[in-house]
Amino acid sequence: MISPSTWAKALAGMPKIDADTWQRLDLFSKWLIATRSAVLVMTFTSAALAGLFAYKAQQFDFILWLVMTLGLCLAHATNNLLNDLTDHLKGVDKGNYFRTRYGVQPIESGLMSVKENLLYAAITGGLATLCAIYLWTVRGDTIITLTAIGAFFVLFYTWPLKYIGMGEPAVLLVWGPLMIGGGYYVLAGDINTEVIIAATTYALAPTAVLFGKHIDKLDADKNKGIKTLPVILGHELSRKSVMGLFALQYPLLIGLVLSGYFSAIVLLTLIAIPSLVRINQYFSAPPPDEPPEELEKVWPLYYVAAAFWYTRRFGGILTVCLILDALI
Repeated sequence: MISPSTWAKALAGMPKIDADTWQRLDLFSKWLIATRSAVLVMTFTSAALAGLFAYKAQQFDFILWLVMTLGLCLAHATNNLLNDLTDHLKGVDKGNYFRTRYGVQPIESGLMSVKENLLYAAITGGLATLCAIYLWTVRGDTIITLTAIGAFFVLFYTWPLKYIGMGEPAVLLVWGPLMIGGGYYVLAGDINTEVIIAATTYALAPTAVLFGKHIDKLDADKNKGIKTLPVILGHELSRKSVMGLFALQYPLLIGLVLSGYFSAIVLLTLIAIPSLVRINQYFSAPPPDEPPEELEKVWPLYYVAAAFWYTRRFGGILTVCLILDALI
């Protein structure tokens, strides 16, 4: 049966679903859960920023933006489906691995077969491809290049990039220059250095979120032979890296204000600094043995939960500021 309440839960977090409940869910609910749709908000934010930058340049087109946003979110969803499939086939998620503890892994839990996952991925990826084809008819062959780069990361992020410490740099590239810069090109038909810097400023946040996730499962990844960047750097240096990535956003934004690209209104993002100070209490020390009260519902997520909370808050404030900047 159709369940909007389940849609809301899937968009807000990672609901744990048993087999009986799964069977009663409508198809869209299953898709939202299987694609881990809660994290798609970061992709939507990248698309929204691309739209704001294009509006600022008086080059905004709603239809192009809508198709581009839908295509990016569908591509991200496809990546999440293939991520779970690859980890299942490689045996990574077996033995109470981290992924199966914080949220349902439909294949590993027996809720979805490999064939069903491939069908979901084919349809989702196919719809993303249709969006790219439409954009190609409008913007020409550059869209093919952007789509090919995006497809590379969709197909090869889980393996081999994540296994050799390249997952985090890939996210920085994808959520910034590729999504925002590429999205701006779709809308405006050109690109400039300031847009790329602004795009990278936002992309530091999703990169930090991924860092947090990989810190949370550092020991499990190490035991599985997955050399994420936190596995390579170690626990303490990785925690400092997350705070460094978040802190770097502020001087970059200030620089864009000083350059004249943004108006002074964007400096209001500085009100997010107390939130950054708040999450520093998490990243300044090893994780506790027991979950703190505010994270009981998402445990064993710890560092990623703090990073995701801050990213949504900072991203929301930044988006409001950029809307005001574009209107001004």
